[in-house]
This record gives sequence, C-alpha cells and structure tokens, in this order.
Amino acid sequence: MARILVVDDDRDLRGLVDFRLRKAGHHVLTAHDAPSALAIVAQRGRPDLAILDIVMPGMNGLELLVELRKGEGMESLPAIFLSARILPEDIAAGRKLGATYLTKPFVAPALIAAVSAALGPQD
Repeated sequence: MARILVVDDDRDLRGLVDFRLRKAGHHVLTAHDAPSALAIVAQRGRPDLAILDIVMPGMNGLELLVELRKGEGMESLPAIFLSARILPEDIAAGRKLGATYLTKPFVAPALIAAVSAALGPQD
C-alpha cells in the first residue's frame, strides 16, 4: 500500500499511529521531530502521505509540511495534521495548506478513513 511518514514528538502516540497504519497494510516511516523527518525522506525517499503533529520542538508541523513540499516531486504531498491543538487559527492554517486536520485523541477508524481519502483511489 502507501508509504506514510508519521512525525510526532510523543513516542506513545507515534507508536499507536504506526501500529494502526501497519495493521491497515501501509508501510510507515516515523520520526520524532522535523530534522529527523527531513533526514528520513532524504535517505529513504518520498512518502505518499505525511501525518504530522502541529506542536513539536523547533520546527512545527505546519513549517515541516512547507519544507517537505519543497522536495522534488513532493509539491502536492498530501498531509494530515494530527494535533491536540484545536485553535481555529491552527485548523485554518492546516486547511490552507490543503491538509486534513484531526484532533487528539484520535479514533482509529477516523484516522484510517482520513488516510484513505488523502491518498485517493489506489490502483
């Protein structure tokens, strides 16, 4: 299925998202912060989708998505923000980038549905 990059500084949440996505048949790459995520993409190639936390040390998820989309072939990288922040300005900023915005704690079926919608029809 799809290669999905998951970036969240919460190890437990990152592990739970990883588990749910693998159970759904996806290949998952995980990182705990933006620099690690950028390094993983540089080493392992372009993901099909990014699931990003908003609040992380250093570069936040919004900034990370902008950086990821600067990469060759990643200008339209689909993304899902998975965050505990529910401030209207955060949600608006995520949507302005064309991303889906889900809140923590998340419901696994909602996450899987958002992933399927973001990926579109699979061949």
